[in-house]
Amino acid sequence: MEQTTTGPKLAHLSSDGQRTQTVQEHLEGTAKLAADFARPFGGQDQARLAGLLHDIGKYSDDFQNRLTGGPKVDHSTAGAKVAFSLHQTEVAFAVAGHHGGLPDGGGKSDPPDAATLFGRRKKEVPPCEDWRREITLPEAHRPAFLKDNFSAAFYIRMLYSCLVDADYLDTETFMNGTPPDRGGGEPLEVLLQRLRDFVAPWWDPTSELNRKRCEILRRCFEQGKTASPGLFTLTVPTGGGKTVSSLAFALTHAVAHQKRRVIYVIPYTSIIDQTAAVFTRILGEENVLEHHSGSEVTLADMDTDGIPDPKVLATENWDAPVIVTTAVQFFESLFANRSSRCRKLHNLADSVVIFDEAQTLPVPYLRPCVAAIGQLVQHYGATAVLCTATQPALGPLFAELAPGLSLREIMEDPAELYTFFRRTTLRQAGEVTEEDLGGQLSAIDQALCVVNGRATAQRLFGMLPQEGCYCLTTLLCPADRKRLLAEIRARLQAGAPCRVVATSLIEAGVDLDFPAVWREEAGLDSVLQAAGRCNREGKRPADQSTVTVFRLTEQPVPNMILPNTEAARTVFRDFTDPAEPDAIHAYFSLFLTLKGQEELDRKGILPGFARDMEGRIFPFATAAERFKLIESPAVTVYLALPENNALIKALRAGNCNRTLYRRLGQYGVTVYPQHLAALQGAGAVEAVDKDTWILQDTTLYDRRTGLTLDVPTGQGWMI
Repeated sequence: MEQTTTGPKLAHLSSDGQRTQTVQEHLEGTAKLAADFARPFGGQDQARLAGLLHDIGKYSDDFQNRLTGGPKVDHSTAGAKVAFSLHQTEVAFAVAGHHGGLPDGGGKSDPPDAATLFGRRKKEVPPCEDWRREITLPEAHRPAFLKDNFSAAFYIRMLYSCLVDADYLDTETFMNGTPPDRGGGEPLEVLLQRLRDFVAPWWDPTSELNRKRCEILRRCFEQGKTASPGLFTLTVPTGGGKTVSSLAFALTHAVAHQKRRVIYVIPYTSIIDQTAAVFTRILGEENVLEHHSGSEVTLADMDTDGIPDPKVLATENWDAPVIVTTAVQFFESLFANRSSRCRKLHNLADSVVIFDEAQTLPVPYLRPCVAAIGQLVQHYGATAVLCTATQPALGPLFAELAPGLSLREIMEDPAELYTFFRRTTLRQAGEVTEEDLGGQLSAIDQALCVVNGRATAQRLFGMLPQEGCYCLTTLLCPADRKRLLAEIRARLQAGAPCRVVATSLIEAGVDLDFPAVWREEAGLDSVLQAAGRCNREGKRPADQSTVTVFRLTEQPVPNMILPNTEAARTVFRDFTDPAEPDAIHAYFSLFLTLKGQEELDRKGILPGFARDMEGRIFPFATAAERFKLIESPAVTVYLALPENNALIKALRAGNCNRTLYRRLGQYGVTVYPQHLAALQGAGAVEAVDKDTWILQDTTLYDRRTGLTLDVPTGQGWMI
């Protein structure tokens, strides 16, 4: 069938119908951006080819009719088929997935209606040959480092990221009539000077503790400048100032080696706002992007036919100078297949990535995570730093999965640092009841207790004297956590009564200093992180600063942390001081041995890409479904509080943009499906759309303890 429409072929109409963008304009604009994005890792030629091919299906009469209200059209398969005919498999994957997500490769026998790439190459598409009169395709070669299927799959996802981000940016520019408000921020040289100015008053310390912190900071500045790019460990005891010191290494290294940005990966959503606040105070708000699940919209299939959904164009692309994100966001994006998650990945190239609290890397996915870090460092110009007080024993894994990549420690003598910063005594209390524990906490004016569950924390909180009592869990929104932490710090400094019950969210990145700490039995790394909140400033003797480890009566250790706990019990038995570096190394080695190699890649991600997954080669879609650091599909519920009425109103009105989601993130609580279902049953939430929820019944949210877990049933309603 021949094409019948005449005149220029259009890619987009503006929302008011008054402006048009031709397909040729869109293809050439996307190709230029994509090539620029891929240049840091040598993929510019294939990225340019992908940009020119991705929307050639829009030359069809069927798509031209779609612009004026016709049915939806598959306009991505045409470009993928051309790429396949040119033996450009990597380009074919990127083009085929640029709306609906990277497909599985599948098998050669897949029928035309299969969702796999092999199936789609057999699919009939509407005639669109007019593209050949306007578009000249360049030659493109694969990078030389694609030696195996995993490296090829990783590269395809990075190429896909370049294409998707370029496509959305070019589309957003046309729809707005001006370039979008993306990027920005100041040069890294300016940020490094701001950091130097910020720490300048520290260089004349009056105490031994601050002198040692200055030594650590000075070492990080020096090594950031002189050390060649690669893979590093930064082993600094809690209280040694590693947050600012790691930033010093990252910014100095980035400036010295022409890196493009710094990405700081935090283990928990619940503490990301604290690290981002420190960096914002030092570097300026316009230079720091805080990105986690609470500050983004959840998107399913992407569709930019006709007038694009503003939520699609609002997704993050990590183009700020400093990014603070979570391990879940970081690693799930690296193994995702959706455009909304993958568009930012190319900005990892030529970056410095700091993994804060590296011991919390997700164990069931440890092998694929290590392999991904290895790819970034070896082939994409990234420098990675594993930063923690309790360094995990990952050397053997890196040697296996990233041969030739060596771990270099930034500090000269981590063992000496441990001896200097030792400020607590660990004590095992055995089994206690919640009532006994509540009594022990009530008897001390200032105490911190860290437990394994949110419900346990809320029950203990209810047993304690309410003056100066706090409950910190992920059931609080970031805005309230910030407010409560400020109150806690003020009470601690004033010597006022201050008792805090918290989950593990308080174990990293929270600079609180209690005279005594209780920690429910867990892994040694968690116990030592909790201990880092005890006598943090070294104002008391170590033997008078006790960290009490306990078991709760009739409350078994959660299966999720049982191997951690068993390994910790062994170390407590075998070492006089379970916090010394040799004990920590023994703990992680034993823990990884107890888990076994298969448990370090529980979903078979690496074998799936090396061979196949359920008979599918290059299983992008299947692997994305399996790679879930949080197994339950959590969603964010936004709170309708007095101070954010304008934001909630904008959300209800559909005024979706990146700034709105960033600001709303301060008022979001992440809940799991059963919790959301209970809220729906109680008529407590509104569904603005299938992905966006607002807590309407604010009586279910306590600004001291967070969102209640005990929700009454009732009748839900939708808007």
